[in-house]
Amino acid sequence: MLKVLKHPLITHKLTQMRKKDTNTKDFRQNLDEIGGLMAYEITRDLPVHKVTIETPVATCETEEVKDDIVLVPILRAGLGMVNGICQLIPTVKIAHVGLYRDEETLQPHTYFEKYPADMENAVVMVVDPMLATGGSAIAALDMVKKQGAKNIRLVCLVGAPEGVKAVEEAHPDVDIYLASLDEKLNEKGYIVPGLGDAGDRIFGTK
Repeated sequence: MLKVLKHPLITHKLTQMRKKDTNTKDFRQNLDEIGGLMAYEITRDLPVHKVTIETPVATCETEEVKDDIVLVPILRAGLGMVNGICQLIPTVKIAHVGLYRDEETLQPHTYFEKYPADMENAVVMVVDPMLATGGSAIAALDMVKKQGAKNIRLVCLVGAPEGVKAVEEAHPDVDIYLASLDEKLNEKGYIVPGLGDAGDRIFGTK
């Protein structure tokens, strides 16, 4: 299921990121902040379990998050979303999936993957700023499912309808979270209006 997170602060910060004259520092800072805001919305339905604790005053029946949370950034641009989410959820475990897109075929190729133990019982968030053709996201979702992951969420900043459709067809059990659903892909596979190459803008390599 596609969920577009309509929040004034998310939209405002995304607008700053879209501007072509936004520098690397401001682009990265806004991405951090959006990551945290999106994580707050995405984790509303995390499984919890009842616990009994002692406050300074009395015994208290309350709840804690039940399962581990694993972030799976798609390298390299996905790394830009990790810090903001970690600030909200400092106990997250972080896997890494290295994919690159062939500029001619637009197909993803894997060059690295590393996971924590017990992916099967974790809430897994695959993160990447851009959902363009959907090829990299589908490949990453295939990879985490091979590790046993079942409760999976795809978290992206900006998506194109073509990419959303491709992921929904390949992984209908995965919820997709976006800050914005944009208009289309251009002939080079870039999201329009988009925000350019997220990896280059995050790391200053444009």
